[in-house]
Amino acid sequence: MKHLGTGIGWRPEIAAAVEGMPGIDWVEAVAENVCPGHLPESLVRLRERGVTVVPHGVSLGLGGADRPDEGKLADLAAAAEALGSPLVTEHIAFVRAGGALTASPILEAGHLLPVPRTRDALDVLCENIRIAQDALPVPLAVENIAALISWPGEEMTEGQFLYDLADRTGVRLLIDVANLHTNHVNRGEDPAKALDELPVEAIAYVHVAGGFERDGVWHDSHAHAVPPAVLAILADLSSRVRPPGVLLERDENFPAPAELKRELTAIRETVEKASISMVPEVSAPAAAAPAVSDAVVPAAPEAPEPTEAPDETAASPAAERASGDAHKASPSTDPARQRLALAQAALLSALVAGTPVPEGFDGTRLSVQARALAGKRADVVAKVAPELPEILAEGYRKSFVAYAHGHPMTGGYRRDALDFAEHLLLGGRLEDPDVRRQVSDWWLERSGPAPLSQHPAARLARATRRVLLRR
Repeated sequence: MKHLGTGIGWRPEIAAAVEGMPGIDWVEAVAENVCPGHLPESLVRLRERGVTVVPHGVSLGLGGADRPDEGKLADLAAAAEALGSPLVTEHIAFVRAGGALTASPILEAGHLLPVPRTRDALDVLCENIRIAQDALPVPLAVENIAALISWPGEEMTEGQFLYDLADRTGVRLLIDVANLHTNHVNRGEDPAKALDELPVEAIAYVHVAGGFERDGVWHDSHAHAVPPAVLAILADLSSRVRPPGVLLERDENFPAPAELKRELTAIRETVEKASISMVPEVSAPAAAAPAVSDAVVPAAPEAPEPTEAPDETAASPAAERASGDAHKASPSTDPARQRLALAQAALLSALVAGTPVPEGFDGTRLSVQARALAGKRADVVAKVAPELPEILAEGYRKSFVAYAHGHPMTGGYRRDALDFAEHLLLGGRLEDPDVRRQVSDWWLERSGPAPLSQHPAARLARATRRVLLRR
């Protein structure tokens, strides 16, 4: 059995601080940033010290209408095996839409977007999670997300949706208390009610993070200190069940190590204080919950720990699904997938391509979300292609946001950077000859094969393209 304890999100920017920080029991690394054959040395050193590392996926899109991509699942499985992880985690979200189910181009959100809490979406999500469980070597836990917008016509609360999801699939839950706070501010949802309805025995671990409020909208930035309101929700959860693990997330605006330590201490003390007053009857079912794997189990501090681990075969996702048709009983998901695909494509197109707001949505909120998506694209492109903001200086962000509103992302962020540079060059939007030359050289160096072919035909093509771009 594995009790995670207190952890922090591992990021390259704070790798040295995390390694030197006392009291870190485990870390979580973004799965897409982990290359199994070339693990960051910092993660290797942490593993050698016995620190658990959990890969946290952000691009699978389990809540999307399409079935999970086999390649992405294979990458997630490889990361778990390379890190010796006891489980992997992903999100209850969709990140792309369009494609064959809608006969339209695939659009990428570059962000986690909410799944409608409907029977259709639940049917699709359950099937996608079962596919993922079959492909992964360790148990899967899925996270509730923060949202700026609400879907019209929802049929369940968040707690009911998560309860049915865990009941039908045996999946573990990663509960983000900061996201519960976000949904309280942005969608008027009561965190206490959500916790009342959650199957707390299915919780794998908990996320804690900061954000900020602007014009009545809470932004889950992961770049600010954890507010008292989020710690209060953590205390409420911890008074119901002792979470197997709690993790501080920080993705931007990293403070000094002393500040990170202070936040971790506040988190640890919140859990300890709330757990002292925990009612035994509330936590007792965790030991008998059928969905609990021996990889990570909730601790019941007022009851003796079982002397034997649960039977691995009985607790595995495959065995649960083989036990009968109870978990599989649901209407055919093919019509559900198509209905969900059309709804998600309409929403994402409104957010990133400027198409009309779908019926029932709050147009003002969609505008806020659209601006947030464009801003996030600008920030991430600046990270993957730092030369562009250096070349364009103060004009970078304004130019990129204007570009983003009319040009949806159809590939990854590196492709997005190339497309943005091409848009500037071909549209004649760079008046300064020196800036235009630098952007042109940057684009030419990265848009072709590497290293550049020296074949005469390839050299002629490059020369022709260079002339056209500089006209």
